[in-house]
Amino acid sequence: MVSTYGVDMTSHQDAHRKIPRSATTLVESDPQWPLVYATEAERIGTALVRLPHRLEHIGSTSVPGLPARPVVDILLAVPDSADESGYVPALEGLGYGLAVREPDRFEHRVLRHPGGSPGVDDIELHVFTAGCPEIGRLTGFRDRLRTHPADRARYARAERELSRRTWEHVQDYADARTEVVAEILSRAGQD
Repeated sequence: MVSTYGVDMTSHQDAHRKIPRSATTLVESDPQWPLVYATEAERIGTALVRLPHRLEHIGSTSVPGLPARPVVDILLAVPDSADESGYVPALEGLGYGLAVREPDRFEHRVLRHPGGSPGVDDIELHVFTAGCPEIGRLTGFRDRLRTHPADRARYARAERELSRRTWEHVQDYADARTEVVAEILSRAGQD
């Protein structure tokens, strides 16, 4: 079992059910977020220098002007995300901890690191196998929000509305965004 936020779990859904209510609090866009990503990308790249990999800043903090939870999301594509021995020890050396193991979702893994910078609560590293379709979906959504102001505004409205509600579990908050994400992805040709 993997432990995160003091709760034992093995799946993505279970991990995100136990995150505290503050995890759905939005803040305005912060110019520090891309800098935090750049610093972490350099650290991760150095730690994984012998492993072919790709890093991308994803999630709301990767879109200038978009309000977000103060969590910098990073996508890491590796040859085989199920082969944790190829990357987890190096990332643990940087202070990351394995928080989510999701074998039924493209062997997705999440490693977490405390933010360590003003305006950043956590850094979440999403690991997928290179070529996985989820990589295109995540980067396509980010790119659509970066280049289409109407979609960015639509998503920001939905995020603000949802963050004002009281959620028993943060996964319920995440699930509530599914419709608007699907709507935007369909316009981006990523459905």
